[in-house]
Amino acid sequence: MRNVFATGGATAGGAVKGAAAAAAAAALALTVIAPLPATASIGAPPRVSWRPCPDDDPVLKDKLRGLECGTLAVPLDHARPRGTKIRLALTRIRHTSRAFQGVVILNRGGPGAHGRDLPRFVTGMLPASVVAQYDWIGLDPRGVGASRPALVCDRDYQDPGRPRPAYVPRSGAEERAWRLRARRFADDCARRYGSILPHMGTADAARDIDYVRAALRQKKITYFAYSYGTYLGAVYASMFPHRVRRMVLDSVVRPSGVWYGTNLSQNVAFEKTIGLFFSWVARNHRTYRLGRTRKAVAEAYSKVRKELATRPINGRVGPSELDDAFLADGYNDRTWPSHAKALSDYVVRRSPKALGAVWHEPTWLDQNSYTVYNAVQCRDAAWPRTWTRWHADSWRLYTEGYRFETWSNTWYNAPCAYWSVRGGPKPVVRDAPELPPILLIAATRDAATPYPGALEVHRLFSRSRLITQTGGMNHGVSLAGDRCVDRAVAAYLATGALPPSRSGPDLSCRAPAPPKAGGGRREQGAASEDRWPEEEPATPAEGRTS
Repeated sequence: MRNVFATGGATAGGAVKGAAAAAAAAALALTVIAPLPATASIGAPPRVSWRPCPDDDPVLKDKLRGLECGTLAVPLDHARPRGTKIRLALTRIRHTSRAFQGVVILNRGGPGAHGRDLPRFVTGMLPASVVAQYDWIGLDPRGVGASRPALVCDRDYQDPGRPRPAYVPRSGAEERAWRLRARRFADDCARRYGSILPHMGTADAARDIDYVRAALRQKKITYFAYSYGTYLGAVYASMFPHRVRRMVLDSVVRPSGVWYGTNLSQNVAFEKTIGLFFSWVARNHRTYRLGRTRKAVAEAYSKVRKELATRPINGRVGPSELDDAFLADGYNDRTWPSHAKALSDYVVRRSPKALGAVWHEPTWLDQNSYTVYNAVQCRDAAWPRTWTRWHADSWRLYTEGYRFETWSNTWYNAPCAYWSVRGGPKPVVRDAPELPPILLIAATRDAATPYPGALEVHRLFSRSRLITQTGGMNHGVSLAGDRCVDRAVAAYLATGALPPSRSGPDLSCRAPAPPKAGGGRREQGAASEDRWPEEEPATPAEGRTS
C-alpha cells in the first residue's frame, strides 16, 4: 500500500505512496484481536502537558507555529502497561466556543505518515463555527516523526546516492539483486528495532489512540482520517465502539485485502489513472505537444525512460526515479500541469531542468515514513514468505498490461517477504450496536484506495453513510475544494447530520473538472471540453517498458 499522504502535500499529505484495493469482498473471515481495556490495569495515564510549539521544530521546522505541542508516554506493549514505554508527539489547536464538542484526533494515513501539522491544515479548511467547537489533535504515530523512538532502516534501499536499478528486472540476476536489497533492508530493521517490531501493528496504533483519549480525559473521540488512517479508524471503531462519537473516513481501505492483495489490486487501478493523465495530456496537445492520443503520450514517456537509463538527469534521476515522481499523477490531478510541462520541456525543448526537479531526494522524514510503512504492514497480516508467489503475481500482472506500477510496487513491499516478525493475525473489522454512524468518503476512480473498499466498509458498518465523488480520481477527497463533499463533512462535524440513507451511495457529488492546461483554475463541475476523459483499456505498450 503506497502512501501519498506521507510527508506533506496538496490535501492532508503528499509523498508518493498509498493503499489499494480492487473488488468488494464477501464477509470477512478474520481472527478477532480482543480489545484490551483502554487504560489497562493501572488507571488513567497522566494528562498531556501542553506548551507552545517551537518556531523551528526539529522535524517540521516552522509548520507548527501557533500550535500547542505535547508528548505522552505509552506502553510499547499494551498487554504490559507497566513495561517499556515509548513516547508519542502530539499537537493541539484548542476550542474557542462554549459549545465544546470534545476532541478530533486526526490521521494523515500511511502507514508511516506524520500528523502534527494536520490541525493547522484541517482547521484552515472548515467553517470557523465548526473549528471553534473542538480541540483538534495532531499525532505522530508510534515510530513516526517526533515520536520516540523514530524508526529509520537502511537508507540505501530508497536512496543509494545514484539512480536505483530499473524496477522491471531484465534477467534473473537483476531480480535476485533487488531481492537481496530488500532482504538487507529487512535485516537492518530487525537488527535496529527487534524488540519494537512485534508491537508496530495497526491494533497497537488503535490502542495508542485510546490511550491518548484517556490522557485527554475524554469519554469519546471524533476521528478524522485519510487513506491508511481509514483502516486504523475502522479497527479502532471495532475495538472500542463505545469510545467513538463521530468518525470521518476519507479514501477508504478495503479491510479484506490487507495487505498483499491490496497491492496487487493497486497495480491494476494505477494503470487506469495514469492512463487518465496521458489522455488529458493528449487532449491538450496544443500546449504540451507530446502526442494527440493516449498511446502517443505513453510512448513519449516510455522513450524518456529509455533515455534516462543511459543519461540520468543530474546523475540522479533515472527511470526508477522518474516513475516514482510520475506516480503522483496516478494519485491526483493536481500535479498534471507541472508534470506535463516538465515532460514537454524535455521532449520538445530538450531542456531537462524541470524534469529533473520533479524528483526529490528522500528526506529523513521520507525514510522514516517508509520504514514505519513496512513495520506496520509487515506486522499486520501474513505475506508470502517464498519469492515464487511474488514473482508469479508480478509477471502475471505485468504481462497482462498493468505495467506502470506493478514492479515498483513489488520492490516497495518486498521487505515483507523477509521481515523478522511474522504478520498477523489481522485485526477484525466489524460492526457493533453502540457504534454511531460513520461518514465514509470515496472517489470512484481513486487508484490508491479503490472505490470497492468504501463499498465494503459501508456494508460492514450498517449505519454508515457513503459520500461518493462520481468520476473523481483524487486520493483524499474532502477539504480539497469540492463544495458538495465539504458541506456534508462540516454538517456532520457540527451537528452529526447525515445524508439520508439510500440504496448505493447516500450522497453523490460530481467531481470537479480536471485542471486547465498550464495550471489555470479548475471549475467545480466537469463540463464541455473540461470533462474527464473516458477510461480506455490499458495496453501492454503503455507506461513502463522493460
